Amino acid sequence: MYRLHCFAQSGNCYKVALMLSLTGVPWEPVFVDFFKGETRGERYRSEINELGEAPVLEADGKRMSQSGVILDLLARKTGKFGPRDEDERAECWRWLLFDNHKFTGYLSVYRFLRTFMKDTEPAVLDFLKARAERAFAIADKHLSKTPFLLGDKPTIADISMAGYVFYPVEETGFDFKATHPAIDAWRERIKALPGWKHPYDLMPGHPLPG
Repeated sequence: MYRLHCFAQSGNCYKVALMLSLTGVPWEPVFVDFFKGETRGERYRSEINELGEAPVLEADGKRMSQSGVILDLLARKTGKFGPRDEDERAECWRWLLFDNHKFTGYLSVYRFLRTFMKDTEPAVLDFLKARAERAFAIADKHLSKTPFLLGDKPTIADISMAGYVFYPVEETGFDFKATHPAIDAWRERIKALPGWKHPYDLMPGHPLPG
């Protein structure tokens, strides 16, 4: 039994929750009250994750953080969604790092500041939006030529990049269906995988208290 410390609004948590769901392994969510400061508290940082972040995966008496590392571990443990050889492993990590630094990196911060931090300077939002759109353009061009990031089958690179793309347009500010057809088609292929669930159906904490 895996235990995942997570909350519904986090796409990084969703990456791991989605992997667990797609692989069909038994797991349970442990709610992290991020918006009330749990991850910034001393108990969380001393007992759960010294980095003060979610997700955290518990397995075999150990705790692990960082979604990319967790996805790689689960791929090796389950034998699913992993690269097939060393060349694919390098390519997989190329897209994982692109996702973390650019695709998810800009999209997640833009969404958080735009939706959950109402007083963000417009210039900051404009900067993040432009950077996110550049990353989207790269991904859209690539996915116009291939069903999934590494070819004909999904890998943890796809699961990682799917972290924030299923949240509502009203939250993200991006309508992929209207602006990035290849990303939208790829999203539909991800949704068609057995075990797929929306982040708000998979993790606790939605909706936020009014």
